Amino acid sequence: MNKTLSQRLCLTAMLTLGAVMYTTCAMAETSKLVIESGDSAQSRQQAAMEKEQWNDTRKLRNKVNTRTEKEWDKADAAFDKRDKCEQSANINAYWEPNTLRCLDRRTGRTVAP
Repeated sequence: MNKTLSQRLCLTAMLTLGAVMYTTCAMAETSKLVIESGDSAQSRQQAAMEKEQWNDTRKLRNKVNTRTEKEWDKADAAFDKRDKCEQSANINAYWEPNTLRCLDRRTGRTVAP
């Protein structure tokens, strides 16, 4: 009977130790999966700064676009005026390329072709 009692105690101790070891191993093998959207405070701040800079340069971009459009319109109008001046029935009319005007050869005044 002593032998069986000591065998039972030894078996119980071994089972307890095995259960503790198994639990510890199971805990050690667990891992944590974290999924981030990539939306951090730094990336939000960077996006806000880029948007602010884009908005600040809007006025300058509009000025550049307006200036370019005006220059194109001016060149287009001058091209049309040159055609009219060269096709004019007035033989004294000539096109002045520096001033982009149709002038009278005799007086130097602007002529309306």
